[in-house]
Amino acid sequence: MKPKRVRVDFFHDVVCSWCYVLSPRLRILAEELNLDVYHHSFALSATYKHMERMFGSKANAKKEILNHWQQCAKVEDQKRINVEGMRQQSFEYPLSMPGLLGCKAAEKQAGQQGHWDYFDAVQRTHLTDNRNIGDNEVLVDLAQELGLDIARFKLDLNSSALLEEVEQDRLLAQDYGINGVPCLVINQGWIISGAQPLDELRHQLQQIHLGINAEDFA
Repeated sequence: MKPKRVRVDFFHDVVCSWCYVLSPRLRILAEELNLDVYHHSFALSATYKHMERMFGSKANAKKEILNHWQQCAKVEDQKRINVEGMRQQSFEYPLSMPGLLGCKAAEKQAGQQGHWDYFDAVQRTHLTDNRNIGDNEVLVDLAQELGLDIARFKLDLNSSALLEEVEQDRLLAQDYGINGVPCLVINQGWIISGAQPLDELRHQLQQIHLGINAEDFA
């Protein structure tokens, strides 16, 4: 009997530094363990009003968020997070929604892999290159970099249908009891929260894989 594949639903946000730490680890394991990965948006800062409610002000939000960046920089496997570069930028710290919609627009053309490739690109642009991912021109540049159809990307980026998809992801996260990211839902049942170390995450996924396949012989 052919072994069952493991489904991983990856909930993430483009402005989430812990997601930047986890994504390359999950890529390694997706190839190593033959995982089926599905991507879902989770907006940590959907509006500036929401950001101000969480942090008190936009300026304080950036300060607190960069503290998170510093913690992530200590544990990432490759040194990519540029805290000081973002600290020096004069633009307002970007919201989640523009980049999340960009990921959804990429998915329209290139499926789940396209979503992931765009997600990683927009995170690199944000956390390493320190460009303003709240600027649609930057989002279009990334689409061009990935070889997407730009006219279609722009059209999709402004589509109300994508806003609805992001909302559906929010409701799905709510159903699972997810209140932060990164978060992985394995086979629509097991939940793994946070940026787990590679070896620990590998072990958990291997155990789940063994468990679901053992059920067929019980």
